Amino acid sequence: MRRENQSSVSEFLLLGLPIQPEEQGMFYALFLAMYLTTVLGNLLIILLIRLDSRLHTPMYFFLSHLALTDICFSSVTAPKMLMNMLTQTQSISYAGCICQAYFFLLFGALDSFLLTSMAYDRYVAICHPLHYTTIISQSLCFLLVIVSWVLSSAGALVHTLLLARLSFLRGNTLHHFFCDVSSLFKLSSSDTTVNQLTILSIGSAVVTLPFICILVSYGHIGASVLRRPSIKGICKALSTCGSHLSVVSLYYGAIIALYFVPSSDSNKDKDVIVSVLYTVVTPMLNPFIYSLRNRDIKGALRIILRT
Repeated sequence: MRRENQSSVSEFLLLGLPIQPEEQGMFYALFLAMYLTTVLGNLLIILLIRLDSRLHTPMYFFLSHLALTDICFSSVTAPKMLMNMLTQTQSISYAGCICQAYFFLLFGALDSFLLTSMAYDRYVAICHPLHYTTIISQSLCFLLVIVSWVLSSAGALVHTLLLARLSFLRGNTLHHFFCDVSSLFKLSSSDTTVNQLTILSIGSAVVTLPFICILVSYGHIGASVLRRPSIKGICKALSTCGSHLSVVSLYYGAIIALYFVPSSDSNKDKDVIVSVLYTVVTPMLNPFIYSLRNRDIKGALRIILRT
């Protein structure tokens, strides 16, 4: 009873995607295909890395964890969105909404840390190739992944605990297809100053700082290549870093468009559309980027198909 009075709602209504009712069937089939592609594509990458001993390297170790994170990240929002589209319902329980917000923050932050670890791996491989095996050891790889999980879980937990303290007296309708934290802040009748400051501080730690680290890593890579310019060196750097750069551009491009480019109240649909790109499209494209641009992955796939 105390929780009921504190939150003032037992469920939220998700308005979903800005699409016409007659187009629901077409978009449901499209997003279902995209979600299944995300799950199967990333599972295929994990399977190939596990089965092919040539892929048992730090870069592919991080890639397998990134693929698993993408599956989980997309699964936080896509199944509920598809279920609501299929059943024509809009509700999500209060507890379900809080849990969805927690896992969304967790896997979003984990993506950021893993991409940073992969950038550091590429930096050492290109700028310090003779010391690569010494610096990027198996123990360091495990440590980076464990630290990424711990920091992501702690940050998401802090946000969720502060979110659970808010009251929602203005209504329970979210103009979104999942429980987005910023949308919940707008709906809350409580003072969200502490929440906003926490988002700013922790967001800097899990998004801004990793992004700066990635830029610094690629700045050193670019400087190293340009110090000894050659067609062979440039091609090797592009083949080594091209896939990762493409994924980083998609991931941080969507974050910048979603959280750093303000949208007016009359243009709420922009946030929803960008969120679809961020939570559904990007995780789906990652397997294609790494498989189409990576000779090792394509070689492992050909071996598996021949056996």
